[in-house]
Amino acid sequence: MTTKLTPLGERSAWKALGAHHQQVQDTTLRQLFADDPARGERFTLEAAGIFLDYSKNRITNETLKLLVQLAEESGLKARIDAMFSGEKINITENRAVLHVALRAPKGEKIVVDGEDVVPAVHAVLDKMAGFADRVRSGAWKGHTGKRIKNVINIGIGGSDLGPVMAYEALKHYSQRDITFRFVSNVDGTDFAEAVQDLKADETLFLVASKTFTTLETMTNAHTARDWSLAGLGGDEKAVAKHFVAISTNEKEVTKFGIDTANMFEFWDWVGGRYSMDSAIGLSTMLAIGPDNFRAMLGGFHEMDEHFRTAPFASNLPVLLGLLTVWYTDFFDAQTVAVLPYEQYLKRFPAYLQQLTMESNGKHVTLDGTHVATETGPIYWGEPGTNGQHSFYQLIHQGTRLIPCDFIGFYKTLNPLGKHHDTLMANVFAQAEALAFGKTAEQVKAEGTPDWLVPHRVFEGNRPSNTILADHLTPEVLGKLIALYEHAVFTQGTIWSIDSFDQWGVELGKVLAQKIIGELEAATEPALSHDTSTTNLIRRYRKNK
Repeated sequence: MTTKLTPLGERSAWKALGAHHQQVQDTTLRQLFADDPARGERFTLEAAGIFLDYSKNRITNETLKLLVQLAEESGLKARIDAMFSGEKINITENRAVLHVALRAPKGEKIVVDGEDVVPAVHAVLDKMAGFADRVRSGAWKGHTGKRIKNVINIGIGGSDLGPVMAYEALKHYSQRDITFRFVSNVDGTDFAEAVQDLKADETLFLVASKTFTTLETMTNAHTARDWSLAGLGGDEKAVAKHFVAISTNEKEVTKFGIDTANMFEFWDWVGGRYSMDSAIGLSTMLAIGPDNFRAMLGGFHEMDEHFRTAPFASNLPVLLGLLTVWYTDFFDAQTVAVLPYEQYLKRFPAYLQQLTMESNGKHVTLDGTHVATETGPIYWGEPGTNGQHSFYQLIHQGTRLIPCDFIGFYKTLNPLGKHHDTLMANVFAQAEALAFGKTAEQVKAEGTPDWLVPHRVFEGNRPSNTILADHLTPEVLGKLIALYEHAVFTQGTIWSIDSFDQWGVELGKVLAQKIIGELEAATEPALSHDTSTTNLIRRYRKNK
């Protein structure tokens, strides 16, 4: 898609938002709610089974109107249509961006380079399901005839963060007689601890690397191969019974010893951080079963369709994305806290870190010019209520503005007395406290000594969204992930950046390959680094 857009700073809505911000920046949420008693009901939206209360944001009707106008002037609708139709909107790699095809139902048609990709997607899903059924039922046997009791996923980045998050999020639905573990870090401790109490003849490894050359993944994979063979008598035929590949490099997979019948394909139009619903999700399907995995895909698709078709003013991902732009570029907010009040979602903020920051951590626009605004806020968070006893102090009384997304559920998967009511009371209380705070007058009225009053004042006026769903199911997880995927897409479109490449990860990897050789050299190598790096290499070689 090559439509030439007006630079962001020259778009009329952007200019109007700047003037509008000057008018409303000192308006408080206390005042906004006092002026509009119905605000808490009006500034809400429900779609695809997800409820969003965005009333506790520092916005007015005029703010929303201008943000929607900005989306329109930024060509968001055309960009959405281009993505869903398979255009190569990842311009620096000349690739389509089609994670939406991974959850398209049979019968839909999405064409890339003249080929409908949906049948191929479903062929891989069917192959995954057949394999998962064999492992889960015990029909798949290891080299010695024993059934598989342990599954270890080896990957990194999107090949790890998505599977780990999904496994933890959906553990309630997982098959409990199989142990699932995940290895990503090239630090040998990660692998050593993953296999510490396991037996090789009961362990299956999933090696997730599109090229089958990723440094960290293949280092761990070869260590896993050595560990397996050591426990299986050294017979190299055993590899085929204890390893499968999620890759497209048939030559390297075969060389490793994996039967290509057990190689699960994905495509270059799937970015790593958008790949957990592709074959990269094989560990998820093994854990929760094919039916639950397909339900998760259904949730993804429902949110995809909402994003594709809903007007911007009533579009959940668009609103989330626009609000982030509002705070990032007009209030100088540098972070967004994502706070799930659901223990199963404990890795969801870590997953979102890659999704958001690898996507929108960019300093040039689509045409290669330097951006004129801030992009890519830092996403972070922890599950509630743990975070309340950690970093909420800074959110409530610190000097930085930190917009928050609270995520909660009407029902719990583990009903234990008062636990869930107590948990959800904290969701509502924290959002209320952030918005409205506590004035000096209120603190004094409680009998607080004058000297202590300033320490107990809460300024309030701290914005938040509250996101609610019925309970955490595979379907709902798919909806939540797609909600943030498309919010990220919305932000990137406003900023006119390519949200789908990640050149920023390359330089350090290239330099590391060079330094590995220098660290392992038998004799002192000739070094051509800066003096700091040269000194560190020499110090390490001397002391290792």
